[in-house]
Amino acid sequence: MKQLTDYFGQNIKGKRIVITGGTTGIGKATAEVLTALGGHVLIFGRDPGDFETAIDDLKKQFPEAVLYGTPADVTKKEDIDKIMKIVDDEMGGIDILINNAALGAPGVTKCTYEDFKYIVDANVMGYIAFCQEAASRMSVQKSGHIINIGSMSAESREGKSTVYVATKSAVRGFTTSLRKELNPMGIKVSLIEPGAVTSEMQPGTKEEQHEKIEKLEMLEAEDIAMSIVFCLSQPKRCDIVTMQIRPHLQLI
Repeated sequence: MKQLTDYFGQNIKGKRIVITGGTTGIGKATAEVLTALGGHVLIFGRDPGDFETAIDDLKKQFPEAVLYGTPADVTKKEDIDKIMKIVDDEMGGIDILINNAALGAPGVTKCTYEDFKYIVDANVMGYIAFCQEAASRMSVQKSGHIINIGSMSAESREGKSTVYVATKSAVRGFTTSLRKELNPMGIKVSLIEPGAVTSEMQPGTKEEQHEKIEKLEMLEAEDIAMSIVFCLSQPKRCDIVTMQIRPHLQLI
């Protein structure tokens, strides 16, 4: 077997990678590890401050890295077009899409129409839109890999997060169907469903979340980033179709 360093980098080094929601949490952790492995990475998020912090951190850690990005909102068509213009004009195409941008949401009795419409637009329409943009380019080159980040909420279906559950259930169904559509074109499609991961979407302070990590009740963002690396590192003959990652003591 190849050295593990070669194995994990073989499908990442020099690849053109887009990470939606790449400025915080899982997205930022993924950007760091894929950049470390030689990927040419584009990140974006809707908050300009978070974007500047993330891109500056990446440049400091990896001064020789090939990086792209801008603030952008997955719910806005003009922002989707702006990202894809960078993909076409500056990156010269796309090899890997990590669909990660998403928002948490409470139950239907706690949301206004405007609230849940925006969340559905971000968590579902944003995924579909970027898959469409990526697939239209990957199909021409007959290669590519799309990874959609879902959630164990699609399975546990907790009653306090019904709007979020609806969106992540949609991501699960969409990804399953998308693989059947795109595999014949040479495009891999994977679904990763994390359990509880430390992030701004989780309740509690950073200290409380850290306590849960120590108690094996919560994951670090880096845990999901490494799962993404594992998916991307498989040989052409092998697809990771669905991967679920839970904290050891999140018993759902």
